[in-house]
Amino acid sequence: MQVGDHRGIVSVEPQDSPSAPRAAVPRKAGPRGQQVVEALRSAIVAGRYEPGERLIETSLSEELGTSRGPVREALRQLENEGLVMSFPYRGAVVLGVSDEEVQEVLIPIRLTLERYSFVHAATRMTDADFAELGKEIWVMEQAAKTGDLEKMVEADLRFHDVVISSSGQPHTVQVWRTIFPRIRGYFLRYGRNQSLETMVAEHRELLEALQTRDPDVMIAQLESHIAVRPPTAAAKRARARGGKAAPAS
Repeated sequence: MQVGDHRGIVSVEPQDSPSAPRAAVPRKAGPRGQQVVEALRSAIVAGRYEPGERLIETSLSEELGTSRGPVREALRQLENEGLVMSFPYRGAVVLGVSDEEVQEVLIPIRLTLERYSFVHAATRMTDADFAELGKEIWVMEQAAKTGDLEKMVEADLRFHDVVISSSGQPHTVQVWRTIFPRIRGYFLRYGRNQSLETMVAEHRELLEALQTRDPDVMIAQLESHIAVRPPTAAAKRARARGGKAAPAS
């Protein structure tokens, strides 16, 4: 399925009597709406809802034991995050992010934006900006310790947003924020098969490269960081099972 082409979306209705709820509201303090967002996000990222599957408010509200209001707001937030898309008269459907789209569209666009931004930001970033990047790396470290992928992804995206926003290039910032939800969706889906500790280390190296203010050093590190390889067949099978990929031999 090509993301963004709604003609290729196949509706898969939620089963009337699933053996177990696919989304469960976490038992912790916090606004009810945010708990619903977290429950649905986790279920989508874990693959319990398939790409192209319709998310029906009434069914979800019954499954989550809540009213339709929090579910409706949660679906709007997840659309902003690039995990679902709403269509007139059809409601929300789960979006997939194809490997082809990531490799042929998202990565090249992101690399172009960040190469340009990093060079311009290098001469503009202050000690306060570098401190903000250091703070996001600290958040990543804490997320890695607890295996919190969602927290890791948000800190990762904020790290890059700080640099791009420091570039002084408003059109570049605008384009970056347009693709931001799609990048987040990809990170959430495929990050389960990545080492969180490695992600932290890569951002430490990226910060060190930025602090040199040397364009060649920065671009080399940036390209190494962004030019990720497509998921392996083992990783794809693991995602389908909801588990982790076996280590490469």
